Amino acid sequence: MANKKPLLNTVLLLVLLITFVAGCSSTKSVHENPDKNELVLAVHGESETGYDPTTGWGRYGSPLFHSTLLTRDNDLKVVNDLATNYEVSDDGRTWTVTIRNDAKFSDGKPVTAADVAYTYEMAAKSGSVVDLTVMESVKVLNDHTVVFALKNPQSTFENLLIATGIVPKHAHGKDYAQKPVGSGPYKLVQWDRGQQLIVEANPNYYATKPFFKKITFLFLDEDAAFAAAKAGKVDVAVVPPVLAKQKVPGMRLLAVDSVDNRGIMFPVVPSGHKDKDGYPVGNDVTADVAIRKAINIAINRNDLVNGVLEGFGTPAYTVCDNLPWWNPETVIKDADPEGAKKLLADAGWKDADGDGVLEKGNIEAKFTLLYPSSDQTRQSLALAVTDMVKPLGISINVVGKSWDEIKTMNHANAVLFGWGSHNPLEMYNLYSSKTRGIEHFNAGFYSNPVVDDYMDKALGTTNKDQALEYWKKAQWDGKTGVSAVGDAPWAWLVNLDHCYFIRDGLNTGKQRIEPHGHGWPITANIVEWRWNE
Repeated sequence: MANKKPLLNTVLLLVLLITFVAGCSSTKSVHENPDKNELVLAVHGESETGYDPTTGWGRYGSPLFHSTLLTRDNDLKVVNDLATNYEVSDDGRTWTVTIRNDAKFSDGKPVTAADVAYTYEMAAKSGSVVDLTVMESVKVLNDHTVVFALKNPQSTFENLLIATGIVPKHAHGKDYAQKPVGSGPYKLVQWDRGQQLIVEANPNYYATKPFFKKITFLFLDEDAAFAAAKAGKVDVAVVPPVLAKQKVPGMRLLAVDSVDNRGIMFPVVPSGHKDKDGYPVGNDVTADVAIRKAINIAINRNDLVNGVLEGFGTPAYTVCDNLPWWNPETVIKDADPEGAKKLLADAGWKDADGDGVLEKGNIEAKFTLLYPSSDQTRQSLALAVTDMVKPLGISINVVGKSWDEIKTMNHANAVLFGWGSHNPLEMYNLYSSKTRGIEHFNAGFYSNPVVDDYMDKALGTTNKDQALEYWKKAQWDGKTGVSAVGDAPWAWLVNLDHCYFIRDGLNTGKQRIEPHGHGWPITANIVEWRWNE
Protein backbone atom coordinates (compact mmCIF):
# COMPACT_ATOMS: atom_id res chain seq x y z
CA MET A 1 0.00 0.00 0.00
CA ALA A 2 1.21 3.52 -0.82
CA ASN A 3 1.20 4.66 2.81
CA LYS A 4 3.54 2.00 4.20
CA LYS A 5 7.32 2.18 4.19
CA PRO A 6 9.13 -0.63 2.43
CA LEU A 7 9.52 -3.80 4.44
CA LEU A 8 13.29 -3.58 4.04
CA ASN A 9 13.34 -0.25 5.87
CA THR A 10 11.47 -1.72 8.82
CA VAL A 11 13.79 -4.73 8.95
CA LEU A 12 16.85 -2.48 8.94
CA LEU A 13 15.42 -0.40 11.76
CA LEU A 14 14.76 -3.52 13.81
CA VAL A 15 18.32 -4.69 13.21
CA LEU A 16 19.50 -1.30 14.46
CA LEU A 17 17.33 -1.63 17.53
CA ILE A 18 18.59 -5.11 18.35
CA THR A 19 22.19 -4.02 17.82
CA PHE A 20 21.68 -1.01 20.07
CA VAL A 21 20.14 -3.03 22.89
CA ALA A 22 22.81 -5.72 22.60
CA GLY A 23 25.46 -3.06 22.96
CA CYS A 24 24.07 -1.60 26.16
CA SER A 25 22.80 -4.62 28.10
CA SER A 26 23.87 -7.90 29.53
CA THR A 27 21.97 -11.15 29.16
CA LYS A 28 19.12 -9.62 31.16
CA SER A 29 16.59 -7.20 29.74
CA VAL A 30 17.70 -3.59 30.02
CA HIS A 31 14.46 -2.89 31.89
CA GLU A 32 14.52 -5.59 34.56
CA ASN A 33 16.18 -3.21 37.03
CA PRO A 34 13.64 -0.54 38.09
CA ASP A 35 16.45 1.55 39.57
CA LYS A 36 18.01 2.19 36.17
CA ASN A 37 18.50 5.84 35.42
CA GLU A 38 18.30 5.40 31.64
CA LEU A 39 15.33 5.32 29.27
CA VAL A 40 14.83 4.21 25.68
CA LEU A 41 12.03 5.97 23.79
CA ALA A 42 10.56 5.33 20.35
CA VAL A 43 8.44 8.45 19.92
CA HIS A 44 9.32 9.76 16.44
CA GLY A 45 10.32 13.42 16.43
CA GLU A 46 13.60 13.43 14.54
CA SER A 47 14.14 16.91 13.14
CA GLU A 48 15.09 17.05 9.47
CA THR A 49 16.84 20.38 9.91
CA GLY A 50 18.41 19.89 13.33
CA TYR A 51 17.87 21.35 16.77
CA ASP A 52 18.20 25.10 16.48
CA PRO A 53 15.36 27.09 18.12
CA THR A 54 16.11 30.12 15.95
CA THR A 55 14.84 28.16 12.95
CA GLY A 56 11.87 26.54 14.68
CA TRP A 57 13.01 23.62 16.83
CA GLY A 58 10.82 23.14 19.90
CA ARG A 59 7.83 25.20 18.87
CA TYR A 60 5.44 22.20 18.97
CA GLY A 61 6.84 20.38 21.98
CA SER A 62 9.51 20.34 24.63
CA PRO A 63 12.77 21.88 23.34
CA LEU A 64 14.52 19.57 25.89
CA PHE A 65 18.02 20.98 25.34
CA HIS A 66 16.90 24.60 25.70
CA SER A 67 15.21 26.88 28.19
CA THR A 68 12.57 29.42 27.20
CA LEU A 69 11.72 32.71 28.84
CA LEU A 70 8.22 31.51 29.70
CA THR A 71 6.65 28.09 29.65
CA ARG A 72 3.33 26.34 30.31
CA ASP A 73 2.67 24.13 33.29
CA ASN A 74 0.73 20.88 33.14
CA ASP A 75 -2.53 22.86 33.20
CA LEU A 76 -1.28 24.98 30.28
CA LYS A 77 -1.03 28.09 32.45
CA VAL A 78 1.79 30.46 31.54
CA VAL A 79 4.59 30.44 34.13
CA ASN A 80 8.19 31.63 34.29
CA ASP A 81 11.12 29.55 33.06
CA LEU A 82 14.26 31.61 32.47
CA ALA A 83 12.27 34.74 33.18
CA THR A 84 11.59 35.86 36.73
CA ASN A 85 9.22 38.61 35.66
CA TYR A 86 7.92 40.46 32.62
CA GLU A 87 6.01 43.69 32.15
CA VAL A 88 4.06 45.04 29.18
CA SER A 89 3.64 48.76 28.58
CA ASP A 90 0.16 50.30 28.46
CA ASP A 91 0.32 50.58 24.67
CA GLY A 92 1.33 46.91 24.33
CA ARG A 93 4.47 47.70 22.34
CA THR A 94 7.21 47.33 24.97
CA TRP A 95 7.87 44.04 26.75
CA THR A 96 10.50 44.12 29.51
CA VAL A 97 11.73 40.72 30.66
CA THR A 98 13.96 40.00 33.64
CA ILE A 99 15.81 36.68 33.66
CA ARG A 100 17.23 34.61 36.52
CA ASN A 101 20.87 35.02 37.48
CA ASP A 102 21.71 31.36 38.18
CA ALA A 103 21.12 29.83 34.73
CA LYS A 104 24.00 28.25 32.84
CA PHE A 105 24.39 26.59 29.47
CA SER A 106 25.49 22.97 29.35
CA ASP A 107 29.06 24.16 28.64
CA GLY A 108 29.11 26.02 31.95
CA LYS A 109 28.83 29.57 30.56
CA PRO A 110 26.16 31.82 32.17
CA VAL A 111 22.93 32.67 30.39
CA THR A 112 22.65 36.45 30.05
CA ALA A 113 20.32 38.99 28.53
CA ALA A 114 22.78 39.24 25.64
CA ASP A 115 22.08 35.61 24.77
CA VAL A 116 18.35 36.27 24.86
CA ALA A 117 18.66 39.29 22.57
CA TYR A 118 20.95 37.39 20.20
CA THR A 119 18.50 34.47 20.00
CA TYR A 120 15.61 36.67 18.97
CA GLU A 121 17.70 38.67 16.53
CA MET A 122 18.87 35.47 14.82
CA ALA A 123 15.35 34.04 14.78
CA ALA A 124 14.05 37.23 13.18
CA LYS A 125 16.72 37.02 10.47
CA SER A 126 16.34 33.30 9.80
CA GLY A 127 13.33 33.59 7.48
CA SER A 128 12.01 30.40 9.05
CA VAL A 129 8.72 29.40 10.65
CA VAL A 130 9.60 31.57 13.67
CA ASP A 131 7.54 34.64 12.82
CA LEU A 132 9.05 37.69 14.51
CA THR A 133 7.98 40.26 11.94
CA VAL A 134 6.18 42.17 14.70
CA MET A 135 9.45 42.73 16.58
CA GLU A 136 11.03 46.09 15.86
CA SER A 137 14.06 45.60 18.10
CA VAL A 138 15.38 43.73 21.11
CA LYS A 139 17.87 45.44 23.40
CA VAL A 140 19.91 44.52 26.45
CA LEU A 141 19.20 46.77 29.43
CA ASN A 142 21.64 44.98 31.74
CA ASP A 143 22.98 41.44 32.23
CA HIS A 144 19.59 40.15 33.33
CA THR A 145 17.07 42.44 31.61
CA VAL A 146 16.03 42.55 27.98
CA VAL A 147 13.54 44.88 26.29
CA PHE A 148 11.48 43.94 23.25
CA ALA A 149 10.04 46.77 21.15
CA LEU A 150 7.16 45.78 18.88
CA LYS A 151 6.07 47.57 15.72
CA ASN A 152 2.51 47.30 16.96
CA PRO A 153 0.77 45.59 19.87
CA GLN A 154 0.44 41.83 19.48
CA SER A 155 -1.46 39.85 22.05
CA THR A 156 0.17 36.58 20.97
CA PHE A 157 3.75 37.77 21.47
CA GLU A 158 3.69 35.96 24.81
CA ASN A 159 3.64 32.68 22.88
CA LEU A 160 6.93 33.55 21.18
CA LEU A 161 8.46 33.88 24.64
CA ILE A 162 7.10 30.39 25.39
CA ALA A 163 8.16 28.66 22.18
CA THR A 164 11.64 30.08 21.47
CA GLY A 165 14.55 28.31 23.14
CA ILE A 166 17.52 30.46 24.10
CA VAL A 167 20.83 29.76 22.33
CA PRO A 168 24.31 30.88 23.46
CA LYS A 169 25.76 33.76 21.51
CA HIS A 170 29.27 32.37 22.04
CA ALA A 171 28.49 28.90 20.61
CA HIS A 172 25.90 29.51 17.91
CA GLY A 173 27.80 28.58 14.75
CA LYS A 174 27.00 26.97 11.43
CA ASP A 175 26.98 23.45 12.94
CA TYR A 176 24.83 24.42 15.90
CA ALA A 177 21.69 22.61 14.69
CA GLN A 178 23.63 19.33 14.75
CA LYS A 179 25.44 20.02 18.05
CA PRO A 180 23.22 22.32 20.11
CA VAL A 181 24.28 23.85 23.42
CA GLY A 182 21.45 24.98 25.67
CA SER A 183 20.33 25.50 29.25
CA GLY A 184 17.53 22.93 29.32
CA PRO A 185 17.33 19.82 31.51
CA TYR A 186 19.24 17.68 28.99
CA LYS A 187 22.14 18.06 26.60
CA LEU A 188 22.57 16.32 23.25
CA VAL A 189 25.60 14.02 23.18
CA GLN A 190 25.08 11.97 20.00
CA TRP A 191 22.87 12.13 16.93
CA ASP A 192 22.97 9.40 14.30
CA ARG A 193 20.67 10.66 11.57
CA GLY A 194 17.77 8.36 10.80
CA GLN A 195 18.73 6.06 13.66
CA GLN A 196 18.95 7.47 17.15
CA LEU A 197 19.62 10.48 19.33
CA ILE A 198 21.17 10.25 22.81
CA VAL A 199 20.84 12.90 25.51
CA GLU A 200 22.25 13.13 29.01
CA ALA A 201 21.16 15.20 31.99
CA ASN A 202 22.58 18.72 31.97
CA PRO A 203 24.58 19.05 35.23
CA ASN A 204 24.19 22.83 35.08
CA TYR A 205 20.38 22.82 34.91
CA TYR A 206 19.01 25.41 37.33
CA ALA A 207 15.57 23.90 38.07
CA THR A 208 14.38 20.45 39.17
CA LYS A 209 17.05 17.91 38.27
CA PRO A 210 15.77 15.10 36.04
CA PHE A 211 15.70 11.60 37.57
CA PHE A 212 16.89 9.92 34.39
CA LYS A 213 20.51 10.59 33.51
CA LYS A 214 20.40 9.30 29.94
CA ILE A 215 17.66 9.01 27.33
CA THR A 216 17.97 7.37 23.93
CA PHE A 217 15.46 8.27 21.22
CA LEU A 218 15.14 5.57 18.55
CA PHE A 219 13.77 6.80 15.22
CA LEU A 220 11.58 3.85 14.31
CA ASP A 221 8.50 3.85 12.11
CA GLU A 222 5.17 2.87 13.67
CA ASP A 223 5.42 -0.84 12.91
CA ALA A 224 8.98 -1.10 14.19
CA ALA A 225 8.20 0.91 17.34
CA PHE A 226 5.30 -1.42 18.12
CA ALA A 227 7.49 -4.46 17.52
CA ALA A 228 10.14 -3.01 19.82
CA ALA A 229 7.52 -2.48 22.54
CA LYS A 230 6.29 -6.05 22.23
CA ALA A 231 9.88 -7.28 22.46
CA GLY A 232 10.40 -5.32 25.69
CA LYS A 233 13.19 -3.22 24.23
CA VAL A 234 11.82 0.29 24.81
CA ASP A 235 10.27 2.11 27.76
CA VAL A 236 7.95 4.34 25.73
CA ALA A 237 6.61 3.79 22.22
CA VAL A 238 4.22 6.00 20.29
CA VAL A 239 1.69 4.01 18.25
CA PRO A 240 -1.13 4.89 15.87
CA PRO A 241 -4.73 4.40 17.05
CA VAL A 242 -5.08 1.25 14.96
CA LEU A 243 -2.51 -0.47 17.21
CA ALA A 244 -3.50 1.13 20.51
CA LYS A 245 -5.95 -1.60 21.53
CA GLN A 246 -3.30 -4.29 21.26
CA LYS A 247 -1.92 -5.79 24.47
CA VAL A 248 1.80 -5.43 25.14
CA PRO A 249 3.23 -7.49 28.03
CA GLY A 250 4.83 -5.32 30.67
CA MET A 251 3.40 -2.08 29.28
CA ARG A 252 0.26 0.00 29.69
CA LEU A 253 -1.50 2.27 27.22
CA LEU A 254 -1.47 6.01 27.83
CA ALA A 255 -3.88 8.00 25.63
CA VAL A 256 -3.21 11.74 25.93
CA ASP A 257 -5.69 14.41 24.84
CA SER A 258 -4.37 16.73 22.16
CA VAL A 259 -5.21 19.60 19.85
CA ASP A 260 -3.46 17.61 17.12
CA ASN A 261 -6.11 17.80 14.42
CA ARG A 262 -6.58 16.48 10.92
CA GLY A 263 -8.54 18.32 8.27
CA ILE A 264 -8.98 18.88 4.56
CA MET A 265 -7.74 22.17 3.14
CA PHE A 266 -9.62 23.30 0.01
CA PRO A 267 -8.30 25.69 -2.65
CA VAL A 268 -10.96 28.40 -2.62
CA VAL A 269 -10.06 30.31 -5.79
CA PRO A 270 -10.69 29.22 -9.40
CA SER A 271 -7.90 27.68 -11.43
CA GLY A 272 -5.76 29.58 -13.91
CA HIS A 273 -3.28 31.23 -11.55
CA LYS A 274 0.30 30.49 -10.49
CA ASP A 275 2.23 31.21 -7.32
CA LYS A 276 5.57 33.02 -7.10
CA ASP A 277 7.40 29.78 -7.90
CA GLY A 278 5.28 29.02 -10.96
CA TYR A 279 3.17 26.27 -9.36
CA PRO A 280 -0.56 26.16 -10.17
CA VAL A 281 -3.07 27.88 -7.92
CA GLY A 282 -6.81 27.28 -7.73
CA ASN A 283 -9.39 24.57 -8.30
CA ASP A 284 -12.68 25.14 -10.11
CA VAL A 285 -14.56 22.52 -8.07
CA THR A 286 -13.50 23.42 -4.52
CA ALA A 287 -13.72 27.12 -5.35
CA ASP A 288 -17.50 26.67 -5.08
CA VAL A 289 -18.51 27.19 -1.45
CA ALA A 290 -21.46 24.83 -1.95
CA ILE A 291 -19.06 21.94 -2.58
CA ARG A 292 -17.07 22.78 0.54
CA LYS A 293 -20.09 23.22 2.77
CA ALA A 294 -21.79 20.08 1.44
CA ILE A 295 -18.72 17.99 2.24
CA ASN A 296 -18.58 19.48 5.73
CA ILE A 297 -22.16 18.65 6.61
CA ALA A 298 -22.13 15.20 4.98
CA ILE A 299 -19.11 13.93 6.95
CA ASN A 300 -19.91 11.76 9.94
CA ARG A 301 -17.06 12.73 12.24
CA ASN A 302 -18.07 10.31 14.98
CA ASP A 303 -17.74 7.47 12.49
CA LEU A 304 -14.24 8.70 11.62
CA VAL A 305 -13.27 8.68 15.30
CA ASN A 306 -14.66 5.23 15.92
CA GLY A 307 -13.78 3.63 12.60
CA VAL A 308 -10.39 5.12 11.74
CA LEU A 309 -9.10 6.17 15.17
CA GLU A 310 -10.53 3.17 17.07
CA GLY A 311 -12.18 5.65 19.45
CA PHE A 312 -8.90 7.42 20.28
CA GLY A 313 -9.92 10.95 19.36
CA THR A 314 -12.79 13.42 19.08
CA PRO A 315 -14.64 15.11 16.20
CA ALA A 316 -13.00 18.33 14.99
CA TYR A 317 -14.75 21.47 13.80
CA THR A 318 -11.98 24.09 13.86
CA VAL A 319 -8.22 24.28 14.27
CA CYS A 320 -8.66 25.17 17.96
CA ASP A 321 -11.46 23.03 19.42
CA ASN A 322 -11.91 23.44 23.20
CA LEU A 323 -9.12 25.99 23.56
CA PRO A 324 -9.97 29.36 25.15
CA TRP A 325 -10.39 31.09 21.76
CA TRP A 326 -12.67 28.40 20.27
CA ASN A 327 -16.21 29.32 19.22
CA PRO A 328 -18.58 26.39 20.08
CA GLU A 329 -21.13 27.71 17.58
CA THR A 330 -18.97 26.10 14.89
CA VAL A 331 -20.04 22.56 15.87
CA ILE A 332 -21.93 20.52 13.27
CA LYS A 333 -23.95 18.29 15.58
CA ASP A 334 -25.04 15.60 13.14
CA ALA A 335 -24.06 14.55 9.64
CA ASP A 336 -26.77 15.55 7.16
CA PRO A 337 -26.23 13.95 3.74
CA GLU A 338 -29.71 14.88 2.55
CA GLY A 339 -29.17 18.49 3.50
CA ALA A 340 -25.86 18.38 1.62
CA LYS A 341 -27.60 17.07 -1.51
CA LYS A 342 -30.17 19.88 -1.36
CA LEU A 343 -27.44 22.49 -0.87
CA LEU A 344 -25.66 21.24 -4.00
CA ALA A 345 -28.84 21.13 -6.04
CA ASP A 346 -29.75 24.68 -5.00
CA ALA A 347 -26.26 25.78 -6.11
CA GLY A 348 -26.82 24.34 -9.59
CA TRP A 349 -24.97 21.03 -9.32
CA LYS A 350 -26.82 18.25 -11.21
CA ASP A 351 -26.07 14.75 -12.53
CA ALA A 352 -27.24 15.47 -16.06
CA ASP A 353 -25.65 12.40 -17.70
CA GLY A 354 -26.54 9.92 -14.94
CA ASP A 355 -22.96 8.75 -14.28
CA GLY A 356 -23.21 9.41 -10.54
CA VAL A 357 -21.04 12.54 -10.63
CA LEU A 358 -22.53 16.02 -10.45
CA GLU A 359 -21.85 18.69 -13.04
CA LYS A 360 -22.22 22.44 -13.10
CA GLY A 361 -21.84 23.80 -16.61
CA ASN A 362 -18.77 22.07 -18.02
CA ILE A 363 -17.25 21.34 -14.58
CA GLU A 364 -17.56 17.90 -13.01
CA ALA A 365 -17.57 17.53 -9.22
CA LYS A 366 -14.22 15.75 -9.19
CA PHE A 367 -11.00 16.71 -7.44
CA THR A 368 -7.84 15.19 -5.98
CA LEU A 369 -7.19 14.88 -2.26
CA LEU A 370 -3.49 14.61 -1.36
CA TYR A 371 -2.05 13.09 1.79
CA PRO A 372 1.54 12.34 2.89
CA SER A 373 2.18 8.81 1.67
CA SER A 374 3.99 7.81 4.87
CA ASP A 375 0.90 8.44 7.04
CA GLN A 376 -1.51 5.52 7.30
CA THR A 377 -4.00 7.41 9.48
CA ARG A 378 -4.33 10.27 7.01
CA GLN A 379 -4.80 7.83 4.15
CA SER A 380 -7.55 6.04 6.04
CA LEU A 381 -9.29 9.33 6.86
CA ALA A 382 -9.07 10.43 3.23
CA LEU A 383 -10.57 7.18 1.95
CA ALA A 384 -13.35 7.25 4.56
CA VAL A 385 -14.32 10.81 3.64
CA THR A 386 -14.29 9.84 -0.04
CA ASP A 387 -16.80 7.08 0.69
CA MET A 388 -18.99 9.46 2.73
CA VAL A 389 -19.30 12.08 0.00
CA LYS A 390 -19.59 9.74 -3.00
CA PRO A 391 -23.38 9.40 -2.56
CA LEU A 392 -23.61 13.19 -2.94
CA GLY A 393 -22.22 12.91 -6.47
CA ILE A 394 -18.77 14.22 -5.50
CA SER A 395 -15.84 12.11 -6.71
CA ILE A 396 -12.55 12.40 -4.83
CA ASN A 397 -9.31 10.86 -6.08
CA VAL A 398 -7.10 10.07 -3.06
CA VAL A 399 -3.38 10.26 -3.83
CA GLY A 400 -0.36 9.80 -1.54
CA LYS A 401 2.67 11.99 -2.21
CA SER A 402 5.85 13.05 -0.46
CA TRP A 403 5.83 16.40 1.32
CA ASP A 404 8.20 17.77 -1.34
CA GLU A 405 5.66 16.85 -4.01
CA ILE A 406 2.71 18.15 -1.98
CA LYS A 407 4.45 21.52 -1.67
CA THR A 408 4.27 21.96 -5.44
CA MET A 409 0.62 20.87 -5.63
CA ASN A 410 -1.07 22.18 -2.49
CA HIS A 411 -2.42 25.41 -3.97
CA ALA A 412 -4.43 23.58 -6.65
CA ASN A 413 -5.51 20.41 -4.83
CA ALA A 414 -7.18 19.56 -1.55
CA VAL A 415 -4.72 18.32 1.09
CA LEU A 416 -5.26 16.35 4.29
CA PHE A 417 -3.15 18.41 6.68
CA GLY A 418 -2.50 18.20 10.39
CA TRP A 419 -2.12 21.19 12.69
CA GLY A 420 -2.69 21.98 16.35
CA SER A 421 -1.05 24.54 18.61
CA HIS A 422 -1.42 26.25 21.97
CA ASN A 423 -1.02 29.54 20.10
CA PRO A 424 -3.97 31.34 18.42
CA LEU A 425 -1.50 32.76 15.91
CA GLU A 426 -1.80 29.44 14.10
CA MET A 427 -5.37 30.37 13.22
CA TYR A 428 -4.11 33.64 11.75
CA ASN A 429 -1.47 31.82 9.72
CA LEU A 430 -4.04 29.45 8.21
CA TYR A 431 -6.68 32.03 7.29
CA SER A 432 -5.12 35.47 6.90
CA SER A 433 -5.02 37.09 3.46
CA LYS A 434 -1.42 38.05 4.26
CA THR A 435 -0.29 34.41 4.53
CA ARG A 436 -1.76 33.15 1.23
CA GLY A 437 0.66 30.79 -0.48
CA ILE A 438 3.36 30.97 2.20
CA GLU A 439 4.65 27.41 2.60
CA HIS A 440 1.70 25.32 3.85
CA PHE A 441 0.04 28.34 5.52
CA ASN A 442 -3.23 29.33 3.82
CA ALA A 443 -2.36 27.04 0.94
CA GLY A 444 -5.88 27.40 -0.47
CA PHE A 445 -5.54 31.21 -0.89
CA TYR A 446 -8.52 31.96 1.36
CA SER A 447 -9.39 35.63 1.89
CA ASN A 448 -12.19 37.37 3.77
CA PRO A 449 -11.77 41.03 4.79
CA VAL A 450 -14.19 40.65 7.72
CA VAL A 451 -12.17 37.73 9.07
CA ASP A 452 -8.94 39.65 8.50
CA ASP A 453 -10.32 42.56 10.51
CA TYR A 454 -11.33 40.35 13.44
CA MET A 455 -7.94 38.65 13.54
CA ASP A 456 -6.03 41.92 13.24
CA LYS A 457 -8.04 43.27 16.17
CA ALA A 458 -7.35 40.09 18.16
CA LEU A 459 -3.63 40.54 17.61
CA GLY A 460 -3.64 44.26 18.27
CA THR A 461 -5.54 44.49 21.53
CA THR A 462 -3.78 44.48 24.90
CA ASN A 463 -6.90 43.03 26.53
CA LYS A 464 -6.65 39.21 26.56
CA ASP A 465 -10.39 38.67 27.07
CA GLN A 466 -11.20 40.97 24.18
CA ALA A 467 -8.70 39.13 22.00
CA LEU A 468 -10.49 35.85 22.70
CA GLU A 469 -13.79 37.31 21.52
CA TYR A 470 -12.26 38.53 18.27
CA TRP A 471 -10.76 35.09 17.58
CA LYS A 472 -14.18 33.55 18.15
CA LYS A 473 -15.89 36.01 15.81
CA ALA A 474 -13.36 35.23 13.09
CA GLN A 475 -14.65 31.66 13.21
CA TRP A 476 -18.31 32.69 13.09
CA ASP A 477 -19.99 36.00 13.86
CA GLY A 478 -23.48 34.93 12.85
CA LYS A 479 -22.99 35.89 9.21
CA THR A 480 -19.49 34.86 8.12
CA GLY A 481 -16.28 33.26 9.35
CA VAL A 482 -13.66 30.62 8.67
CA SER A 483 -15.60 27.67 10.08
CA ALA A 484 -17.82 25.21 8.24
CA VAL A 485 -20.91 27.27 9.05
CA GLY A 486 -19.18 30.19 7.32
CA ASP A 487 -16.90 30.06 4.27
CA ALA A 488 -15.77 26.47 4.93
CA PRO A 489 -12.23 26.78 3.49
CA TRP A 490 -11.45 23.61 5.47
CA ALA A 491 -13.29 20.47 6.49
CA TRP A 492 -11.88 19.69 9.92
CA LEU A 493 -12.28 16.00 10.69
CA VAL A 494 -10.81 14.75 13.97
CA ASN A 495 -8.61 15.58 16.92
CA LEU A 496 -6.23 12.73 17.69
CA ASP A 497 -5.44 11.18 21.03
CA HIS A 498 -1.69 10.63 21.25
CA CYS A 499 -1.25 6.96 22.13
CA TYR A 500 1.80 5.61 23.94
CA PHE A 501 2.76 2.28 25.39
CA ILE A 502 4.51 2.97 28.71
CA ARG A 503 6.69 0.55 30.66
CA ASP A 504 4.96 -0.72 33.81
CA GLY A 505 6.35 1.12 36.80
CA LEU A 506 7.37 4.21 34.81
CA ASN A 507 5.61 7.27 36.19
CA THR A 508 5.32 10.00 33.53
CA GLY A 509 3.56 12.49 35.81
CA LYS A 510 0.55 14.56 34.87
CA GLN A 511 0.26 14.82 31.09
CA ARG A 512 -0.90 18.07 29.55
CA ILE A 513 -3.03 18.49 26.41
CA GLU A 514 -0.48 18.00 23.66
CA PRO A 515 -0.01 20.07 20.50
CA HIS A 516 0.70 18.69 17.02
CA GLY A 517 3.03 15.72 17.18
CA HIS A 518 6.27 17.27 15.90
CA GLY A 519 9.08 17.08 18.42
CA TRP A 520 8.52 15.11 21.61
CA PRO A 521 5.49 16.69 23.32
CA ILE A 522 5.22 13.84 25.85
CA THR A 523 8.60 14.91 27.28
CA ALA A 524 7.40 18.41 28.18
CA ASN A 525 7.33 17.36 31.86
CA ILE A 526 10.36 15.04 31.60
CA VAL A 527 11.84 16.26 34.91
CA GLU A 528 8.83 14.67 36.66
CA TRP A 529 9.42 11.20 35.22
CA ARG A 530 10.71 8.45 37.50
CA TRP A 531 10.20 4.82 38.44
CA ASN A 532 7.44 4.16 40.95
CA GLU A 533 8.74 3.16 44.36
